[in-house]
Amino acid sequence: MFILMVIIFVLGYAAIALEHPLKIDKAASALLIGVLTWTVYVLNGHTILSLGYNTSWNDLIAGSHGANHDTFHFIKHELEHHLVEIAEILFFLLGAMTIVEVVDRHGGFRIITDKIKTLNKVKLLWIFSILTFFMSAALDNLTTTIVMLALIRKIMANKEDKWFFASMVVLASNAGGAWSPIGDVTTIMLWIGEQITAQRIIIDTIVPSFVTMVVPVIIMSFFMKGDVEPAQISEHDEDNGESISSGQRNFIFGLGVASLLFVPVFKTVTHLPPYMGMLLGLGNMWLATEIILKNKSAAFKKKYNVIGIIKHVDVATVFFFMGILTAVASLQSAGHLAIMAGFLDTNLHNIYAINIAIGVLSAIVDNVPLVAGSMGMYEIFTPEMVRAAADQAYAAEFMQDGNFWKFLAFCAGTGGSILIIGSAAGVAAMGIEKIDFIWYFKKISLLALIGYLSGAFTYWLMFA
Repeated sequence: MFILMVIIFVLGYAAIALEHPLKIDKAASALLIGVLTWTVYVLNGHTILSLGYNTSWNDLIAGSHGANHDTFHFIKHELEHHLVEIAEILFFLLGAMTIVEVVDRHGGFRIITDKIKTLNKVKLLWIFSILTFFMSAALDNLTTTIVMLALIRKIMANKEDKWFFASMVVLASNAGGAWSPIGDVTTIMLWIGEQITAQRIIIDTIVPSFVTMVVPVIIMSFFMKGDVEPAQISEHDEDNGESISSGQRNFIFGLGVASLLFVPVFKTVTHLPPYMGMLLGLGNMWLATEIILKNKSAAFKKKYNVIGIIKHVDVATVFFFMGILTAVASLQSAGHLAIMAGFLDTNLHNIYAINIAIGVLSAIVDNVPLVAGSMGMYEIFTPEMVRAAADQAYAAEFMQDGNFWKFLAFCAGTGGSILIIGSAAGVAAMGIEKIDFIWYFKKISLLALIGYLSGAFTYWLMFA
């Protein structure tokens, strides 16, 4: 049954990858594997837990509760623990998508799109990639991706062009998030866990991260030619221009950007999860739009208030997220990821090889449990612990701001770009733009891999 969980995950993953040939929405496949893996786990809990890969269970039965502790309640508790983490991501995603949709509906993105005069593909590629790279460090890679996808929709009409630029945004946002302590969930985890400090992660990984972003852009600059097909101004957009005043449009845009930028500040000050800051921003925007629209007609309110806009938020993407994260959580709880981490440490025993492998694996399974597993496997070494170690040079890499932790943040953050399903930004782009998994694999994965290995090699040259 332990192996059956892996089989279900692999089959579900294949169904997601073959969404278009099978004509089955990926959200359905994701939800099924999320539920089925936990079902197999709970129905065979004692057998699976007796294998000893769940350290929490091992500690429990070694304590006063004894070996007869109720496995059902233990697994249920594990599910509830993961549900909290998953819900935080989903509420964050919902809040960000709604804020972006409100700004979009009020024509706020015209402030940016009107300044982008070029339709040249190469110029647009550089503009979007560099803008995304730095925005994702200030916000985070998921929020930045959602914002940039809204801009792409406003500029170009061709589906394949939108898919390509959305994919390059995913690469740039993951690279940008890797060098900032607030740019990615994994860097936040390592920062809060005190494995890294903000100053060192920025100074030591910004160059490798930039290389990871810029190498694919340079490569594609030699092959891309011509202009994108411009997006047509729809009746909806014209209505925005006529019905919403310029001042109101600018106000909504400014409030939306401020709400997104305030999220990391709110987290730093209050230490509350990021989704709370995002919901605060959404609440502010909701209140502001209600005040602006209070004297408008009922039909106008229905079109422009948050209640009317929220119906257009892509809920299928949220369910897709939920299914994938739930399935990965079951593999983490049952111990599959612990086996993987142990295998890497035993067979590689080199911090660069281990982290490069973790980065590649993060393209298949979520990087959060992989990083969490690594944080659980290795403790932060003190100088005394390093002096007592048999291999002092190897042990020194695990001190605070050691190369293992900084390279882990880089690899886990950027390696997920290799497959579109390997990062939160990729999953969001896949859901919002309906990007085909196979298309991404054929067109983007090799580019992402080249960028990833180029950045990793750059880090190795700098610190090895």
